[in-house]
Amino acid sequence: MADGSVKAMRDTSERRREITGMLRSRGSVQVTHLSEVFGVSMQTIRKDLAYLEDHGIATRAYGGAISSEVVNAGVEPAIETKRVSHTEEKERIGKLAASMVKPGESIMLDSGTTTLQIARFLPDEEDITVVTNDFDVLSVLNQKRRIKIVMLGGELRRRNMAFYGAQTVAALDDLLLDKLFLGVDGFDVERGITTHHEPEAQLNRKMVETAREVIAVSDASKFGKVCLHRIIEVADLDALITDAAAPEYISQAAERLGVVLHKA
Repeated sequence: MADGSVKAMRDTSERRREITGMLRSRGSVQVTHLSEVFGVSMQTIRKDLAYLEDHGIATRAYGGAISSEVVNAGVEPAIETKRVSHTEEKERIGKLAASMVKPGESIMLDSGTTTLQIARFLPDEEDITVVTNDFDVLSVLNQKRRIKIVMLGGELRRRNMAFYGAQTVAALDDLLLDKLFLGVDGFDVERGITTHHEPEAQLNRKMVETAREVIAVSDASKFGKVCLHRIIEVADLDALITDAAAPEYISQAAERLGVVLHKA
């Protein structure tokens, strides 16, 4: 074999090892970024990612790939962990989302630590109605004396302090809401918006049906992650509120899919 061919094989092998390391440390990679980092064509990077997918290391995603350790991640972080992660980003997202609620509107706050921040920043107005299934959101809203609160009942899931089940879903049958602020565990352009808990996915889909406008709230750490249960496609969103660290491919996808993007 010629020396050039041996070197090319060595370079390819080394590049794929480095990409594997990046996948494991970051959870996902993008074709354009890798092409710039390694000084090779995007076609070459796509071949690398196809190779890694064939070997169970990666799963192809829009514009790049996700670590196989992330896809269908079976372990949901404890609520205590979620409360202390990306807190500044969640506060900014919550403040921006709350500013989008107008007098006279009825909104739904999905369970989650980001929607909890929306509850914190909501103005205490008599003509705002908030529907939620989240116990912590209820606790925050209860400190505001004018907002009208509708709590969805059901079985309490202590892992994230929210209510789920057939009773929770049925409670939405006769509701028509202006806005749904939807928290997410995973956000992938190709695989959609996902969560760890199947009853949560079922309830979220029902929430989407009741709302005139569906707004996802997600810090940048959720992008590229895929959980087991899909809620909706990204194209089903009306808007996305995220933080400044959101990658460029999210902006491009939002524009392509007609999703209004807000960065806090």
